[in-house]
Amino acid sequence: MQRLRRTFITGFFVTVPLVISVFALVWIFRLIDGFVGPFYAARLNWNWPGLGILTTAVLIFVVGALTTNVIGKRVLQRGEGYLLRVPVFRTIYAPVKQLVVAFSPDNEYGFKRVVMVEDAAGGFVLGFLTREFTVDRGQGPEPMVAVYVPTNHLYLGDIIICPRERASYPDITVEQGIRLFLTGGMSLAGRVRARRGDDRVGDFRV
Repeated sequence: MQRLRRTFITGFFVTVPLVISVFALVWIFRLIDGFVGPFYAARLNWNWPGLGILTTAVLIFVVGALTTNVIGKRVLQRGEGYLLRVPVFRTIYAPVKQLVVAFSPDNEYGFKRVVMVEDAAGGFVLGFLTREFTVDRGQGPEPMVAVYVPTNHLYLGDIIICPRERASYPDITVEQGIRLFLTGGMSLAGRVRARRGDDRVGDFRV
């Protein structure tokens, strides 16, 4: 009975994430396809599943191509400026865009790397490096870092400002850091190699 129970529990925890992922993909497929699919069905008498997904992908590609063009980028920026004048649209669009852009690897203002900051209790706080700067308090410039620490999944968090020597830079990519927060730290490796802000290298075991 113990073996059967253990086998059932193992199968349960393998099956549930798989089923949820499949249902999520199917739901997204139907949602996007439902916007564009009726247009083809009504105008062109085409009712091909997936045509809405293909059209959406083409539109995203076209917008990306326009954004890389100087003239297209200016047109999109001007159009975005007009839309941001709408009060309701501004309150929704601006935070969502800032959050999405923060995770973009091509954005210089996004999350640059994962950081571990030593707190007053002697432990470590994991977060994302957002800015390195200096502060002059009358004794010369002091190197500082700004670290974003998510407290509610990823879209809410705290900002920690601390001296650079208190920060350690583990060999964890931003994508792996996001996965760490989504899994509550369960995806953290058993051994992490980190470089301190003063360029010293050390190992951390968990």
